[in-house]
Amino acid sequence: MWKKTATFVPMKDCITPHPLVAAIPLIVLIAVLAMSVYLFGSDTLSGASQIALIFASSVVIGIAMLFYHIPWKVFDKEMRKIFGGMSVTLFILLSVGMLSGSWMISGVVPTLIYYGVQIMSPTYFLLTTCVICSLVSVLSGSSWTTVATIGVALLGIGQALNISPAWTAGAIISGAYFGDKLSPLSDTTILASSYSGTDLFVHIRYLLLTTVPSILITLVLFLAMGFWANNEEGAIDVSVYTDGLSAKFNISLWTLCVPILTGVMIARKMPSLFVLFLSSVLAGITALVLQQEVLYEIAHTFGDYSNGAHGLIKGLSITYFGSTAVDMGNESLNQLVSTGGMVGMLNTIWLILCSVFFGSAMVAAGMVRSITNALMSFIRNRTSLVTSTVFSGLFLNFTTGDQFISIILASDMFKDAYRKMGFESRLLSRSIEDGTTVTSVLVPWNTCGMTQATVLDIPTLTYLPYCFFNILSPLVSIFVAALGWKIIRRSSESATS
Repeated sequence: MWKKTATFVPMKDCITPHPLVAAIPLIVLIAVLAMSVYLFGSDTLSGASQIALIFASSVVIGIAMLFYHIPWKVFDKEMRKIFGGMSVTLFILLSVGMLSGSWMISGVVPTLIYYGVQIMSPTYFLLTTCVICSLVSVLSGSSWTTVATIGVALLGIGQALNISPAWTAGAIISGAYFGDKLSPLSDTTILASSYSGTDLFVHIRYLLLTTVPSILITLVLFLAMGFWANNEEGAIDVSVYTDGLSAKFNISLWTLCVPILTGVMIARKMPSLFVLFLSSVLAGITALVLQQEVLYEIAHTFGDYSNGAHGLIKGLSITYFGSTAVDMGNESLNQLVSTGGMVGMLNTIWLILCSVFFGSAMVAAGMVRSITNALMSFIRNRTSLVTSTVFSGLFLNFTTGDQFISIILASDMFKDAYRKMGFESRLLSRSIEDGTTVTSVLVPWNTCGMTQATVLDIPTLTYLPYCFFNILSPLVSIFVAALGWKIIRRSSESATS
C-alpha cells in the first residue's frame, strides 16, 4: 500500500529491513536515554541525550551498511537534504533566544507580570492563559512565537500567583498549538493541506470538527483545576512580586509598545524570523531608554564598571547573546528574571542536530518505511485507517525528531490508502494534523519539544501530562472517525468502511 515518492532516496539494490530489525535502533535509543536520565537527571539535555541519539544513529547505519549493503552515499544524500531544510529553524531558535532575553531586560515581561498578577484571578488563571495563547497563536500562526512572547510572561504571572509551572506550561502549550493548528498563517497547517492535496480553508473547516471538542474539554479541565487548587493556604502575597519588580525595573506602560508593534507585524503577515528579530531590536531600544541601571548591572557582572554608553551597549549585547542574572533581593524573583539569550538555545540546537541525524539515518535506511508499512497492514476500515495515520504521526515525531518531516512522510505514506478506500483528502490532512502537529511538542528530542522546554525552562516530560489539548486531539480524531461524523466518501470511489 506504500508508494515511493521523492521523499525517500531510491534504493533499488537494497533490501528493506524487517520491522523487527528496524525497531532495534528505537529500542537502543530508549534504553540509552533511560540510562542517561538515571545518571544525569535534569542535566540529560546538556549532552547525554545527544550522545544517546548519536549512538542510536550509529546502530542504524551499522545495521544498514553491514547487513543490507546500503551505501554511505544514500545516507549522505538524505542528510544533506534534511539538514539543508533545517537552516531557517536554527536561526529562528537563535532569534527566540534574543527575544526572550530582550523582552525580560527591557521591562516588557516584568510590566506584564506586574499588572497581570493584580488583574488575573488564580481560579481562572489556567483557563485565561489557554484562551489568550489560543488567540495570539491564531493571529500569529506560530506556536513558537506565542510561547516565546506572551507565554513567558504568563509563566511568570502564574509563578507569582502560586500556580504550578507545569500546569501553566500545559495551558500555554495547549492554547498555542490550538491556534497553530487552525491558523491560515501556520506553516504546519499550510503544509498538511497542500501536501495532501486539500484546499487550505476546506482543511481548516474540517479541522474544527475535532479541534473544537478537544479545546472545549481542555478548557473545562483547566477551569476545574482552577477551582480545585484555589485555596487561601496556597495563596501568596503578590506584593512581593510587584514591589520587587518595581524596585529594580522601570515599570512603564511604554514598554507595552513592543508587544503591540509585534502584534502589528504579525497582523501584516511578516515572516516569523523577521518578527522575532525586529521585536528583539525594539525591546533592545526600550531597554536602552528605560532600563539603563539594569543594563549597567549586567555589564558589571562581566567586569565592565563604566556607566556610560560603553556599559549600556555591553549590557545589551550580553542580554542578546548570553545568560543574565539580576539581583532582585529574592531568590524566586532572581530565577524569574534570569535569561539565557542565544547561548541558552545552544543545547537545544545541539540536540536538534543530533535528532535530525538520527531521523535522516532511519529514513535513508528504510527503517521508517518498514515500520510504517507494518502498521498499514492492519488497516481494515475507516477507523483503523485514521488510527494508523494518527499513530504514524506520533511515531514519525518520535523517530525523525521534526514535525515538518513527519507531516511530509505521513502524507506520502497514506495518500494512496485514502484514495483507494474512497475518502476525501481532507480526512487525510485532518488526521495528520491531529496526530502529528500537536504531538510534536510532547517528544523531548523533537524540535518542538526541545524548543518549548528550553524557552519555558520546564522539561518536556514535566509539562507533558498537563498538555490536555495535545493529548486529546489524537484521541478525539479517532473517536470522530469511529462515529463517522461528517466523513464523506469521494463520489468517484467506492469502498467499505
